[in-house]
Amino acid sequence: MQISEIQAVKQRFGIIGNSDLLSRAIDIAVQVSPTDLSVLITGESGVGKESFPQIIHHYSHRKHGPYIAVNCGAIPEGTIDSELFGHEKGSFTGATADRKGYFEVADGGTIFLDEVGELPLSTQVRLLRVLETGEFIKVGSSKTLKTDVRVVAATNLNMSQATRDGKFREDLFYRLNTVPISVPSLRDRKEDIALLFRKFASDFAEKYRMPPVRLTEDAKRLLMNYYWNGNIRQLKNITEQISVIEQQREINAQILRTYLPDNEAERMPALFSSFGNENKTFNSEREILYQVLFDMKKDMNDLKKIVHDIMQGNKPDVNNGENTYSASYMPSSDSLFSKVQNGNNLPVDIISDKISRDSISFDNHVRENNTRENKSFVTNVDKTDDFVEAEVYREDDNDAQPQSLEEMETLMIRKTLDKYRGKRKPAADELKISERTLYRKIKEYGIE
Repeated sequence: MQISEIQAVKQRFGIIGNSDLLSRAIDIAVQVSPTDLSVLITGESGVGKESFPQIIHHYSHRKHGPYIAVNCGAIPEGTIDSELFGHEKGSFTGATADRKGYFEVADGGTIFLDEVGELPLSTQVRLLRVLETGEFIKVGSSKTLKTDVRVVAATNLNMSQATRDGKFREDLFYRLNTVPISVPSLRDRKEDIALLFRKFASDFAEKYRMPPVRLTEDAKRLLMNYYWNGNIRQLKNITEQISVIEQQREINAQILRTYLPDNEAERMPALFSSFGNENKTFNSEREILYQVLFDMKKDMNDLKKIVHDIMQGNKPDVNNGENTYSASYMPSSDSLFSKVQNGNNLPVDIISDKISRDSISFDNHVRENNTRENKSFVTNVDKTDDFVEAEVYREDDNDAQPQSLEEMETLMIRKTLDKYRGKRKPAADELKISERTLYRKIKEYGIE
């Protein structure tokens, strides 16, 4: 596709940027438009994925047919089948009349399924049948209906990981992913950041009837080197804030920095992604805390072995090939432990006291975090033979201690459901997750 044609597409759909990655994504969208192949658009939240299904629809032979955009993540799980496929009168409480679903209304056109990764597994089965045969059945009906719809889906999830975790059907993923389009994040198209800021500043100046703000060179460099977790959406919001609040129309780096959140704080979960498994990802701060506690417990067990070796008169192995003890717990070269390694005799109770103090500090840290976590967990400090070992457990739990994050999460869900006698809504509120997420966790872990 010629550069002039790509520029025409950008102008028509209000896409700003000269990045090669962006131009490549637009080129693929235009080339695949005349076909009826399913398209899966991937990219982080806020990168502008919603423009691409419009491009595909406009340049297809279906451009005179209906175009329907559906946010799958915004529809409750109990009604999403009815929304997509329709229902018959009396099929459930509140179904006072027949209703056409989106797939029936969009017959002959294009349907855009945004946040497709949020679809429940039962709905994924229905969607797979529509993609393969063009057939669907309304809720409460036994009659098979036909539809001719082009499906374009989008998600900000890692779909390969979702299929491995059993949260998304693998056959549906490959059926949707016939033609993949990856929309680049803002940090991958740095040359476009200043252009986007200038466009947004001009729009807000017209909207609020004031002169547009301008960036100095140092502010432009700061803007280009920022991480942009929220991508274009975040850049637009910050531009609007500056346009409205700042009286000075020329923005330097010092002023701009006050509007940019701390990147390190926002990216904190990424720092813990290497615990235990290099490919491990975390869904909440609670899971990060559990993993940290388990790793600290392991360090304490390692120290217990060291002191045991010292008591037996053996030279402790600080790096046994499998376990490398944490540097935060290893004393410096002139410490008590180094003297033991050099052959000096040292009372064991002094070493044990050192470990005890470290353990108590660890215990206090855990208790502080437990207070922030609604005191769901407490720390049991077992002092035996001059050793200290930290355990994390539920206050009312007498069962075996969980050994993994999954077991810990299962235990937490069971106890919360027992507390509310199986009622999912108050349990979800206490766990600080949505009722849909709780329902999925119950099915995933086989909780009765």
